[in-house]
Amino acid sequence: MQNMQHLRKVRSVAPMQAAKTGYIIVSLLLCAVGIFLLFRPEVSSAWLGNVAGVLLLIFGVFKIVGYYSKDLYRLAFQFDLAFGILLMVLGIVILSKPENLLNFLCVVTGLYVTADSLMKLQTAGDAKAFGIRSWWVILLTSLLTGAIGVLLMLRPGESVSLMIRILGAVLIAEGSLNLITVLMTVKIIRNQVPDIIDVTDEKGD
Repeated sequence: MQNMQHLRKVRSVAPMQAAKTGYIIVSLLLCAVGIFLLFRPEVSSAWLGNVAGVLLLIFGVFKIVGYYSKDLYRLAFQFDLAFGILLMVLGIVILSKPENLLNFLCVVTGLYVTADSLMKLQTAGDAKAFGIRSWWVILLTSLLTGAIGVLLMLRPGESVSLMIRILGAVLIAEGSLNLITVLMTVKIIRNQVPDIIDVTDEKGD
């Protein structure tokens, strides 16, 4: 007589929860820094560079964690391995000389935000296919964020204070976009099983 024993390993939700919590915290920090820059555009380039570098490094780490966490829908983190690595590299570059990188920071931030908003457009389409009713919120926020990102890259005028204010608006838009996306599309299920279920070998008498 032979018995077959099936063992279902429950996937830990810790990486998913860590990625989601990290996304929320960093998104709120981006919004907070953006609001600060709107009202205090006279901040020093060194301060701005240090803050931006640290935020990029932290966000990059959480993006990579999110990519490997394999949440239920797999929408919010689907492009985050490459983006996470890119953010970490940019963070290191900016922290190396934070006082002389305002123009570089604006161009790179605008380019990244525009690219991220395009990826979020696909996320909105995927969310609609999944039946998520608020997919259109992600769509509209992506379009608005992309438009402001392009504006930052164009850098209208030579006023430093104007550039910093636009950078602040971009940070608010990007933080809001990521916050909306992660809250609407990251579904954490307790006792979620892995993609591959392990089956033990047969036992014979």
